[in-house]
Amino acid sequence: MFKSYDEVTAFCSQKKIQMIDFKMIDLLGRWRHLGIPIGRFTPDTLRYGIGFDGSNYGFAPIEKSDMVFIPNIATAVFDPFTEVPTLSMIGDVFVIAEPDNYRFEQDPRAIAIKAEEYMVSTGIADEMRIGPEYEFNIFDNVTYTCEPQRTGFSIDADQAIWNSGNEEYQNLGYKIPLKGGYHIAPPQDILYDLRSRMCILMEENDIPVKYHHHEVGGPGQVEIEVEFGPMREMADKTMLAKYLIQNLAFQEGKTATFMPKPLYGEAGNGMHVHMHLFKNNQPLFYDENGYAALSKEALYFIGGLLKHAPAVLAFTNPSTNSYKRLVPGYEAPVSICFATSNRSAVIRIPAYAKAPDQKRFEFRSSDATCNPYLGFAAILMAGLDGIKNQVDPIAEGFGPYDVNLYKLSPEEQSKIKSLPKSLNEALDALEKDHEFLLAGGVFPPRLIEIWVAAKRAEANKVNGIPHPIEFELYYDL
Repeated sequence: MFKSYDEVTAFCSQKKIQMIDFKMIDLLGRWRHLGIPIGRFTPDTLRYGIGFDGSNYGFAPIEKSDMVFIPNIATAVFDPFTEVPTLSMIGDVFVIAEPDNYRFEQDPRAIAIKAEEYMVSTGIADEMRIGPEYEFNIFDNVTYTCEPQRTGFSIDADQAIWNSGNEEYQNLGYKIPLKGGYHIAPPQDILYDLRSRMCILMEENDIPVKYHHHEVGGPGQVEIEVEFGPMREMADKTMLAKYLIQNLAFQEGKTATFMPKPLYGEAGNGMHVHMHLFKNNQPLFYDENGYAALSKEALYFIGGLLKHAPAVLAFTNPSTNSYKRLVPGYEAPVSICFATSNRSAVIRIPAYAKAPDQKRFEFRSSDATCNPYLGFAAILMAGLDGIKNQVDPIAEGFGPYDVNLYKLSPEEQSKIKSLPKSLNEALDALEKDHEFLLAGGVFPPRLIEIWVAAKRAEANKVNGIPHPIEFELYYDL
């Protein structure tokens, strides 16, 4: 938004800004923030930064936890949710050193930047443009508890079919059937205006929206798809989009979640990532004579992404809940393969994207519990490795499978490799296969170690807690 300190202060004076808020991304993908009065924002803030405790972000041990963040004024936006007029901007993390501080290599945003720089250094491309699809649920009530004597959760959405018989309030009868919400119209689609307000808010914050609609899941599952942009920029915009969506829902007395599988028996929430490469503003993925009009570079990129998919999922699908979504029957992929117009394949090539500068494919397994800087960077690094090593997805047996994979015979299905079925499986794959991430010094080995340890701890915590269904299955044995 801004290029200089003077531009920032001029805007703040014009808009009567009273607070500056700085947002930093932690290891797991949550924004943290710190605010200062406008009078404390000086040129030295941009030069020396502001100190913070890196250990609470998952970055550093307690004995070496002092760090600073340097505000990135190009990311500044007006925060629409604060009572006090506030300007918000991302802070880049630096290590304190003499004579000069240096960029912290494990800062997720720094890794995304290094991935783009590595792409340029290879000579393969100078830009990866991506377009994420944001799927999420909007609920009216959510409760959960996890105690030694009581474990469970409760979700409610006014439009859900389970409320068709509710007599506690005036019930007008327009409910959405199980798995019946795709493109449903009002009056069943009671979230249309809220989604529209979300989209307008995103547009006002430089996140161009392609379209929005109700998704398959009846209890408030919706989707907002955005236009393409450079990879790191779209990671920034993904963080901002989630902030805007969740806070607007909260402001209007509802709650929005990007959790991949909040409801048993309904479709889950993915974050499909469309992608294509460019060099000198020319598309690299188009060849009118190739399969689905894809170039060799595009197929090699697909080959690399599929070859490393199990390891990539440790970053793009980093929650235990992610793997409750990746099951057959819900248009979520379970097989490592590619195809055209096939939503059961992990890589789908949209048939409608015919123009050279539109030719692309989407990675369908990823979800929004990922840290977008790490997830998008892992996708890029896997694809670049495929191009460098000319990994032919057809020769590798990854397809194309232009059939419904769920309806293949067990014998045919056994010939196709499966995506990880749990977070631990994905972490196993990452431990065995991560050299492609280290190329160009993009992913520090220490970050991978910390990531695996943190995610193993999450998985072990979930696996160690009795599940309510276990009482149904085993209590009377």
